[in-house]
Amino acid sequence: MRLAILTGGGDCPGLNNVIRAVLFQAIKKYEDEVFGYLYGWKGPINNLIMPLALSDAEGIFNQGGTIIKSSRTNPYKTEGGPQKVIDNLKLNKIEALIAVGGEDTCGVAYKLFKDFKAPIICVPKTIDNDLNATDQTFGFDTALSIVCDAVDRLHTTAKSHDRVLVLEVMGRHAGWIATMGGIAGAADYILIPEEAFDINKVAEAIKLRKKEAGYAVIVIAEGAKFSDEEILKGQEKDAFGHVKLGGIGDRLAKALEEKTDFETRAMSLGHIQRGGSPTAFDRVLGTRYGLKAVDLVHQKKFGRMVSLQGNKIVDVDVKDAVGTLKTVDKELYNQTKVFFGDEIKTMTRV
Repeated sequence: MRLAILTGGGDCPGLNNVIRAVLFQAIKKYEDEVFGYLYGWKGPINNLIMPLALSDAEGIFNQGGTIIKSSRTNPYKTEGGPQKVIDNLKLNKIEALIAVGGEDTCGVAYKLFKDFKAPIICVPKTIDNDLNATDQTFGFDTALSIVCDAVDRLHTTAKSHDRVLVLEVMGRHAGWIATMGGIAGAADYILIPEEAFDINKVAEAIKLRKKEAGYAVIVIAEGAKFSDEEILKGQEKDAFGHVKLGGIGDRLAKALEEKTDFETRAMSLGHIQRGGSPTAFDRVLGTRYGLKAVDLVHQKKFGRMVSLQGNKIVDVDVKDAVGTLKTVDKELYNQTKVFFGDEIKTMTRV
């Protein structure tokens, strides 16, 4: 069988582990020919394709990023894009395509399967951990570790200078990284997109924390809002209609300094969260996903996505994974509030 793989959306630790597993499973177990479409969906639109061999998997198990590149290209926003994808799959005699990505990439895959019965299998990928129908996506554990390490480091400098430090992390619509990273790093306040916050209540909680410890560390997701006001870098949108978020950390730091008179600084981890070597967990999860994806190809279970359910790798309908994001469990977030100080303040300190 001739099969191909593409990686779409933002790069993510563990992508190369998926590619490596696909190559080993396809070539060694099934004697397939494997190809890589370059730059996500831009590959099959523009016929950017390359053969992949076992030698291409050499030494990539501990590398971040993706050896077949990525982009946020959307075929359904490109003139004739969907038909070009189908035509180029046929041109290259590709019998199955493994699409690795988040809601956008898998959303395109679902449309192509629905509209053209395209032979596609999806692998879930996003550091935000906000994709439905799977317990966890690879890349999230690595991002979480990086955030935890950053919060650990901020505690020492905040304590040394009696400062309030604000760390802005990724999380457009879901605050999994902020919540779990904040808990792991013992942040004094966590702010997420799922719950708009009252700056006055945050300021009161920080005053209490300063009185107790002399300093405070806050973790805030990029999509968090002041009373439903989204903080944007600009009005420019990507191919999937997403505006560029950013700047909420700086805005929060300035507002807190004005309301408390405490020296407050902000910093953003940005793309550091998605770079570098994947954790052991993400290497294993990416590998298991890749192995399962090739098995699904040979079972001809197209329109399916590999999924982690408990400790098992299973498959689900792609449509169950897209359309609605998996947001932070309200019960989980409310449990963390016990760390955020006086419940009368209604918000947080971890």
